[in-house]
Amino acid sequence: MTPPLWALSATELAARFAAGRTSPVEALEACLARARACEPVLNALTRLNPGARAEAEASAARWRAGQPLSPLDGVPMTIKEFLVAKGLPVGFATPGPDRVADHDEVPVARLRAAGLVTLAKTNMPEFAVQGYTANARFGVTGNPWNPALTPGGSTGGGAAATAAGYAPVGVGTDGGGSLRRPAAHSGLVGLKSSLGLVPRSGGLPSPLLDFEIAGALTRTVADSRAVLALMAGADPRVLWSGFHPVAERPARRLRARYVERIGDAPLDPAIAASCRAALDDLRACGVAVEEGALPVDIAELNDLWPEIGRIGLAGLFAADPALGAQASEPYRAMAQEGARAPVTRLCRILDVVRTLRDAASAAFVELDLVVTPAIAALSWPAGEVYPPEIDGRPVGPRGHAVYSGWVNAAALPGLSLPVAPSPDGLPVGLHLVAGFGHDGLLLDVAEAMERRRPWADRRPRIPGADA
Repeated sequence: MTPPLWALSATELAARFAAGRTSPVEALEACLARARACEPVLNALTRLNPGARAEAEASAARWRAGQPLSPLDGVPMTIKEFLVAKGLPVGFATPGPDRVADHDEVPVARLRAAGLVTLAKTNMPEFAVQGYTANARFGVTGNPWNPALTPGGSTGGGAAATAAGYAPVGVGTDGGGSLRRPAAHSGLVGLKSSLGLVPRSGGLPSPLLDFEIAGALTRTVADSRAVLALMAGADPRVLWSGFHPVAERPARRLRARYVERIGDAPLDPAIAASCRAALDDLRACGVAVEEGALPVDIAELNDLWPEIGRIGLAGLFAADPALGAQASEPYRAMAQEGARAPVTRLCRILDVVRTLRDAASAAFVELDLVVTPAIAALSWPAGEVYPPEIDGRPVGPRGHAVYSGWVNAAALPGLSLPVAPSPDGLPVGLHLVAGFGHDGLLLDVAEAMERRRPWADRRPRIPGADA
């Protein structure tokens, strides 16, 4: 049976546009209808784009004239709430008022210049510093695979929308796993690129140092590669963006290290089983896989991680007291703690990050990939900030997120790829990490694994939307 338009990948839709088999307007209408059917259950969106149809009509005219702006011209996308998109409100998902943006920040501008159609903005936790998706302003977002559970965060609204079929591209950010973990919880591909490959300029400030990378959630690796090609490239306003990604691959066989556990942190047995089984596919793709410990020491980084967000929030609120006044109480409390931290604490954080980046650079001389689970816990109840237990052991707020934050701090590219679901059907992601600048190699390996075990045709059934 031919899948509906809303179920097609970005590259599949674009191929249909090019062949004249469908139009961007028809694709947008199908995606909007899907969103209307699912939103009462999922609550993934914060606001629709009133200009979406005009954008789609302009794209359709370009395709008819044989002058598309890019290979993805006309493909619908959603944009995370706090990414700046001209003509749409932008904010940190706080209860207070926000403003309509008068410009696009660089990653959004590049996708819009490539002709992608903005369908809507998507939900997130306040300030994008939590691993679930809920706030006092827009409410709780559910996971399409089980709406009572979370899609993760902070790009949880984008993950839910992409997995449910609102749009094949969900643009978001990843400051400590905020694309990769929602991808793992939702059956998607989530890429966090090397620091600087997708430059950020003109956006809202992040409380997470320079860790916050703009990227996309997609249903296929090919889509992830195609979107990255449109977003990537140097910008004279962004120092890190001037580096040149590594194009060549090693002549020898690729070498990967599988790290099942970070220290003594617990891991859900279903996730462990699924990720271990996926190693057979990795080996079948020609990668030599060894097992061992993480090749860098992240113990102190993990200890300091909560302080990074607290100090960052304190800085945001000091610069904009009105923003602090409208934040919800838990975030005001976090900022107050951050404001009490001595300046020596921030100096220590910066030293740890610098040391980690040097150590990671050295580690990837001998290794091509580090492979871990993308998440330590399966999805938990949607309104709860984090799961209190994993595999019967109590954990704190970052217990479910132990595999992801170090990659941001180390400036490395990381990708979450869907692997076999848990016995009760919840998605699981395998986390692939490459050396700085080796984003292409990362995508090559992920694409080879995807060819062996395609996932994109597996879709959730949304109560009330799917018969």
